Parts: sequence; C-alpha cells; structure tokens
Amino acid sequence: MAVYLDLLIVLNFWVDLLLIMGTNRLSGYSTGWKRAIPAAALGGLYAGACVLPGFYFLSSTLWRMVALILMSILAFGLHKSSLRRGVLFLLLSMALGGIALGLESGGFWALVLSAGMVCLLCVLGFRGRAGQQQYLPVTICLGEKSVALTALADTGNSLRDPISGWPVLVVDSAVAGKLLGLSQAQIASPLQTLTSGFRPGLRLIPYTAVGQPTGVLLGTKVDHVILDGREVEYMVAFAPQILGHGQYQALAGGVL
Repeated sequence: MAVYLDLLIVLNFWVDLLLIMGTNRLSGYSTGWKRAIPAAALGGLYAGACVLPGFYFLSSTLWRMVALILMSILAFGLHKSSLRRGVLFLLLSMALGGIALGLESGGFWALVLSAGMVCLLCVLGFRGRAGQQQYLPVTICLGEKSVALTALADTGNSLRDPISGWPVLVVDSAVAGKLLGLSQAQIASPLQTLTSGFRPGLRLIPYTAVGQPTGVLLGTKVDHVILDGREVEYMVAFAPQILGHGQYQALAGGVL
C-alpha cells in the first residue's frame, strides 16, 4: 500500500489540532490555537517520521507516549493548571486511536477498550461535570511589569469598584507581590496599608460573601487588563489568600 508522506503529515496535523482544541474546550479553557498549532505540527511531523526508512522504531508505544507528552507541554505548558488538560489529551488520543483501530480491524474488544477509555476520560478528567467551569487567560500590565495568569469566569460575581463602576478582577496574593511588591500581611490589612501611603493609587473595594460579614479588599487601577485576547476595563483587587490551588489565580466577574 502506498503511503503519501505529505498527506500523512497534514492529516495528523489536523487530527491533533482538533484534539488539542477540543481538550481545551471540554475542560473549560479557550481553544488556545496559538499554542495548539505548533503542538499539532509536532504531531504531524512525528507521524511522518514513523514511516521513514530507519525510523520505524518511533512507532513503538514508548515513543508514541514521548511524542504525546511533548505535544502536551507545547499545547498546555508546564504549570500545575495544565496537568489535567495534558492527562485529558493523552486519554483522548489513546481513545481515538483505539476507535480507529477497532473500525479498521472490526475488533470487538478494541471498541470496548476505546469506550472504556472515553469513560475513564469523563470520570477522571471531568468528574462527571464537564463544562461547568470556564477558564480564561488574563494578562495584567502595570508600568513595566506584566503578569500572565488564568482566571475562573464567574458571571454571577457582581463585585464592582464603587468609584468607577468597573467590574473587579480579584487576583490572589502572589500576583499582588509580583505587580506591586505587596506582602500577604499588607494585603490582609487593607485599611492600614492604604493609610500608610505605601503606594499612590491604592483604594478600598467593599465586598460581601455568603456566610461572612462585609469586608474590603485592597485594589488598584492598572494600565491594561487583557482577558481572553481582548482588552477590557477592569479594576484589580487583591485577595489575602491563594486562589484556586494552582488551577486558577483570579476570579473574573461582571459581563464577560
């Protein structure tokens, strides 16, 4: 059977691109095509290399796993919040491979294995609740400093700055340290930090939470907030704790 190398590379590129973008969407993130394209290109080149004379060893299970892991790193990064997406991508790729194998050979057990992999994908990756959360990339710019992070979209969050009326992006204490050099103790005592004159432009943003008394957060206006690729008008407030346990570092409310 003749194998056309260019068609093989292009076909695998598109399959991998759809898998990566689908993984992002299913796990609540934006499609992330800028990172998906180089990762899919690596997948296409790997598929092409597997059929070249002298490189047949690359089609072994070990090298397939190495290629999938490298593609995951390119597509999702190395930070903690990317781990689950990487696992989802690996499981989805293996499930697709099993389905393709079953359809080609007509093997019953191959199809059963593929169905089991998809089930495992849903149980481990989505915990039975796919699509309930949405994560968005955010870049905050203040002077010469820029911080990139992930925000959990919370359209039910109506927190607004009482002066400008802008919606508030709540970020965790680690981001405050990077942007303004604020310590966790300073963030936990917003009124004292404001009156100390630590930095001009700081303000207090009142908030209410279920089961908690009304409080205030330390906030500031920044130069730019880029949310999911578009610049938006947001005030930035600093939470006195770490948010999301590594899954996200900010809460985006208001109209997204």
